[in-house]
Amino acid sequence: MLKKLRKKKTAKKIWIILILLITPAFIFWGFGSFIRSRQETSYAGIISGRKVTLLEYKEALDATRNQAIIQFGDKLPEVEKNLNLEIQAWERLLLLAEAKSRKINASDAEVIELIKSYPFFKTKNGQFDQQIYSQMLQYVFHTQPRVFEEQARQTLIISKLYKAVTSNVNVSEEGVKEEYKKMNEQIALYYIAGIPADFAKDIIACEEEVKNYFAKNSLQFKEPVSFNIEYISLTLQEKDEAIIKNKIKHLVLRLNKKDEFTKAAKEFNLEVKETGLFSQTDAIPGIGWSPQILNLISQLKVGEFSPPIHTDKNYYILRLKEKKESYIPDFPAIKDRVRERFIKDKSQEIAKGKLEDCLKKLKELYQNNPKSINFDKTAKLYGLKSSSTQLFKYGSYIEGIGASDSFFTTAQNLKEDGFSEIIEMPSGFYIIKLKAKIPIDEKKFAEEKDEFTKRLLVQKKIEYFSKFLEGLKAKVRIFVKPSLA
Repeated sequence: MLKKLRKKKTAKKIWIILILLITPAFIFWGFGSFIRSRQETSYAGIISGRKVTLLEYKEALDATRNQAIIQFGDKLPEVEKNLNLEIQAWERLLLLAEAKSRKINASDAEVIELIKSYPFFKTKNGQFDQQIYSQMLQYVFHTQPRVFEEQARQTLIISKLYKAVTSNVNVSEEGVKEEYKKMNEQIALYYIAGIPADFAKDIIACEEEVKNYFAKNSLQFKEPVSFNIEYISLTLQEKDEAIIKNKIKHLVLRLNKKDEFTKAAKEFNLEVKETGLFSQTDAIPGIGWSPQILNLISQLKVGEFSPPIHTDKNYYILRLKEKKESYIPDFPAIKDRVRERFIKDKSQEIAKGKLEDCLKKLKELYQNNPKSINFDKTAKLYGLKSSSTQLFKYGSYIEGIGASDSFFTTAQNLKEDGFSEIIEMPSGFYIIKLKAKIPIDEKKFAEEKDEFTKRLLVQKKIEYFSKFLEGLKAKVRIFVKPSLA
């Protein structure tokens, strides 16, 4: 326990922005969940060749939850379902392991300073209060002081790692202005559009064409691996948490003794449910979308069961009943689906082809006289639509087209009378031309430059650190999420 924290009455506030910046999850679905053997479920996973015990994982999960309380306060119940604290716990362990390898530490004095900086431990006049601190730990964090203080030390260590990793990240004067222009400049465009849906209605797909299309593109219709699982689920309520966990532990012991899944469940008055076949790209019937469970069952053999899995407020134990390998269905069984795909591809081909012809014509006209180009007239020659946009900024939405980013970025490099190459969007294919541009207010930019530079630098550091953290994922093998530890 840090006794100095109890005695010291005042301390200088420390800058904790970086600590809060690293709290949001950088989700890595690539981590996966691996089941290797019954023996491996005695620990949670491996980081850089070192086994992570169930207790270590549980402590990291508790620390992650406390960090979420610090960040979100009483709003945590509203956002918790989107946080995936279990994955964040693994990220915390991974970052701490990396910090240890770099010999990064935090002193008692730094821990004291951090804890004293938290506003929720202070009185109205801004002084740290021992009684408030004790009550908050007991009733809000449900954590002993010694444990909370070590969690704070770890958070500081991760913050120092963040600073070390991102210390060389900078932004140039040119980069700052370009980003500012992107966020504040406004443009309006003329455009010619080749929309596949406009041509799909006129396509007649005869049986022979569809068959030939299937023969050439059969791999596109390959069905993914599918699974049928039996599962037991228990919903966790705070008042019976200990009972639920105890029941699951005893059930797992019975299953380890090779007891039949259904028989063991029945003795605990639990129902075994069955999903029926579903693919890796589907939500799990009765459970919902869960990449964690999908990754886990893909490692099971038929007849094997999983360790307990905790998602949201539910615990699951799964048994893989059936596994169907991927296959290509016979044409008659999916004829309608093949026809739809054929028409979709054909309409895209027609739309893009017409726009390519239109672009060629525009280039000819431009060589003769750039001022003479008429988008509307040229578009009609090829049965294409033309229109224009209102003024918009980068990151906005263009009605009927979608996200504006590609349009905006391309338009930045266009000359006054010039036009773009073909831009492919989810809605179709486009050629654009500048209609109007409102440049940034240089005086306003000068006033906001310093603050904007700071925000941009923070953003660049976060992006860089995210990539760094992603690069560490190869060092992790997660076996289970041992929420019962």
